[in-house]
Amino acid sequence: MKAAFYQEKGKFIVGETEAKQPGPGEVRLEVAYCGVCGTDVHIYHGVMDKRIQPPQIVGHEASATVAEVGEGVENIQVGDKVAVRPLKFGEPHPFDKGNAHVGKNLKFIGIDAPGAFQNSWVVPAYTLHTLPDGLSLRHGAFIEPLAVACHDVKIGRVKAGENCLVIGGGPIGTLIAFVLREIGANPIVSEVNEKRLEMLSGFGFEVIDPLKEDIVERVSRLTDEVMTDCVFEVSGSAAGVKTMTEVVNVRGRIVMVAIHGGGPREVDLFKFFWSEIEMLGARLYEEEDYEEAIKIAASGNIPFEELITQESPLDQIQQVFEAIDNNPAGMKYLINCQS
Repeated sequence: MKAAFYQEKGKFIVGETEAKQPGPGEVRLEVAYCGVCGTDVHIYHGVMDKRIQPPQIVGHEASATVAEVGEGVENIQVGDKVAVRPLKFGEPHPFDKGNAHVGKNLKFIGIDAPGAFQNSWVVPAYTLHTLPDGLSLRHGAFIEPLAVACHDVKIGRVKAGENCLVIGGGPIGTLIAFVLREIGANPIVSEVNEKRLEMLSGFGFEVIDPLKEDIVERVSRLTDEVMTDCVFEVSGSAAGVKTMTEVVNVRGRIVMVAIHGGGPREVDLFKFFWSEIEMLGARLYEEEDYEEAIKIAASGNIPFEELITQESPLDQIQQVFEAIDNNPAGMKYLINCQS
């Protein structure tokens, strides 16, 4: 079978490897599609070489068909269409307080263990969520990032009718906006890329280009001076961090979605004191977020086809990552792992 291996900074190699048999509690999948995540791009750039051990198969935004089940697996059957929740839980730790999805001993499948950029993939059965008949495997590859968006909105405790600002209109920011719309909130999206702004506007979202207009003044006008009840910082930029405290109202919430791994950011702590603001971290997802993502995806309310920038076969994975680097307006790149 074929698999794509991250070899070194800026280099993937596609080669042959042996298909593994599922052990007790495991399932072997025929991977259909795997989306390229921003984390995969960081890996490609060599940023995570201390965490992974090349040559490594990465990728985690996967949809698949069940090919074989191991001993003791009862919740999944051969032939089922599934999305993968790529979390391998380790031993519970008191520090976690029962939150295994961000536990000290969590392993992320596709980073800390072999991922989905391959024809055949063995994963724990508990990671699988069955896709409904009306949802294609192509669109099933969006379930993982959509679950991220569902988790972010859940962490933000957003209610119908609330005003929300999403800072950063990339793949995750756009999906957050769709989830906010789905629950009846009023999303506004701030984005600097003109093509993304055009796309978001075409989806019916209120958009702001902070390079061309005063974002605080525009949010004030759009909300009749109420400002926003919840802000999602998805840009990973210093400008986004500055903006988030300027547009949130009294006892509003800020959800930190972006990683901001480049170092400390300057934050106006006075505003937290003055308006009793909350800041909430959001990382990964829980089982219920996957089920919510599948429900929303199956509703047909998200135009997945318009979010797909490019679909390519596994053999062309190197060219895909090169294309991503050269297209700042790109959204979702899909790898067809069977073609």
